Amino acid sequence: MRLLKSSLLGSVAGVFAVAGAQSADLPVKKAAPIEYVRVCSAYGAGFFYIPGTDTCLRVSGRARFEVGYGESKSRTGGGNGDLVGYRGLARINLDARTQTGYGTLRAFARLEFASRTGATQGIRSGTQERIGNAFGATGQDQAGRVQQFVNTDKAFIQFAGFTAGRASSFFDFYAHDFEIQASTAGSDLQSTNLLAYTTKLGSSGFSATLSLEDPFFRRNTIFSQEFAGPAQGLNNAAPQRVFVGSILGVPQFQTVDVRQTSRLPDFVGVLRYDAAWGSAQLSAAVKELNTQNFIAGTSVGAGGFATNTVAGAATPGFPILGVGPSARPATEYGWAVQGGVKINLPFIAPGDTLYLQGAYGEGASLYTGITSYNGTYSSRVSTINGAAFDPYMSDATLNPLTGRIETSKSFSVVGSFLHYWSPEWRSAVFASYSEIEFARGARERNALAYSGAGVATANNFTGIVGTRSFALAPTLRDNYQIVAGASLIWSPVKDLDIGVEGLYTKVGVQSGRVIDQTRAAPLSAAQINAGAAVRTVTADDTYQVRMRVQRDF
Repeated sequence: MRLLKSSLLGSVAGVFAVAGAQSADLPVKKAAPIEYVRVCSAYGAGFFYIPGTDTCLRVSGRARFEVGYGESKSRTGGGNGDLVGYRGLARINLDARTQTGYGTLRAFARLEFASRTGATQGIRSGTQERIGNAFGATGQDQAGRVQQFVNTDKAFIQFAGFTAGRASSFFDFYAHDFEIQASTAGSDLQSTNLLAYTTKLGSSGFSATLSLEDPFFRRNTIFSQEFAGPAQGLNNAAPQRVFVGSILGVPQFQTVDVRQTSRLPDFVGVLRYDAAWGSAQLSAAVKELNTQNFIAGTSVGAGGFATNTVAGAATPGFPILGVGPSARPATEYGWAVQGGVKINLPFIAPGDTLYLQGAYGEGASLYTGITSYNGTYSSRVSTINGAAFDPYMSDATLNPLTGRIETSKSFSVVGSFLHYWSPEWRSAVFASYSEIEFARGARERNALAYSGAGVATANNFTGIVGTRSFALAPTLRDNYQIVAGASLIWSPVKDLDIGVEGLYTKVGVQSGRVIDQTRAAPLSAAQINAGAAVRTVTADDTYQVRMRVQRDF
């Protein structure tokens, strides 16, 4: 046994000795040097060099919780009746910069994700669904009330004065800097696709920008009465019914596709001034409004009366008309101008700032910002949960007698003041007033082209000109909006905000009264014209409160 153990130990020692001799002949590999992440101080705090490159990168983000409360004027339909809404939001920012012989090369990307519930407070956003940024649930208790939000908010490159990609519109100035809910009227396009060039004008603080911007995100509807059935109401969601000519003096109606196509970018020009006291900006924009061809097929009933192609019944009351258009409506151009000033007020308290801004436009409601809080990309929509009526905000109307696109006029004014009570406590007060006015006679002409004279759609029916139902309809009524609010925010530590904001909104028609659709059942035009009792209003208002906890990093 002792001899066996000695033999084994000797064998093992021999093996290790041979292995050691062989390993001495192998080349020795040096360990690769470790490249540590280095701080990049050229562009401010938070930047570091991407290992192996001369590019500096900053990674940042945001986490946010919000809960809102507001009244509901109705508990009928959709999310009406929801008093509370919630939202959780995540944001990731990537900012990469490299110094070149032409200046700084920058690429910036921002992604946002949110889960939103409740139809009230504007927390669930129909506007975001209409442009494909959000996806709604379909469950019985979730439809129209639960929403997932996924958005490429920013993705642009800046180099040698050029900006290319998805970015904030250069037209915008105030952009709701001091508001939690972004509720005042004023241009504040979340993001658009653009190609722009900015240059400094000497060393005086002036700069100028020319920007070619994606028209889809600044395009509200061209309104025309539709005939596609009561289920669609007057939401401008289908081809529209318009007068396009006559045969032996008898009115002839066809449909026209008022869907706008992308043919030209929006042209935006900006002159800006920046100084120690603040900044000022003058913006201007021009945009195209167009429609498509008339859709073949006439609808003329017996005796020269237009026929409702859904119900198949002749509609009396259409007079003999002259020859109307027979070709596609000509393109029109909308435009807007905006002026704003930002004034720093450190003599009141460090950080205090005042914004004043005004805008006017024709055929450009998203540039004047009158739709920003109510909701855009729709002929009519209201901020108020269960509203008495929905204000109309189309960029233009299609004249059914001439086939011309007639632009609407709109303007807005806004003021906002931020005050620091201490480094940890700040508050803001803000208010805006806005109006939209449609082309003279647009209501009457579109009522003439409507073929469903016996149908009421959620008390939104235009009716025949001169009747009571026509006089009380909200369709294409000139309207105004007032917004006022205030906030209080506590920042106990750097980059943490805990705040609350209260808001009052009022929407009204410029003249006359409209049916209160929260307190009146749908009625036919005949019933309304016969004197059926209906509640009417000149305006509707609401209040809302929102609380936010936000951490930036």
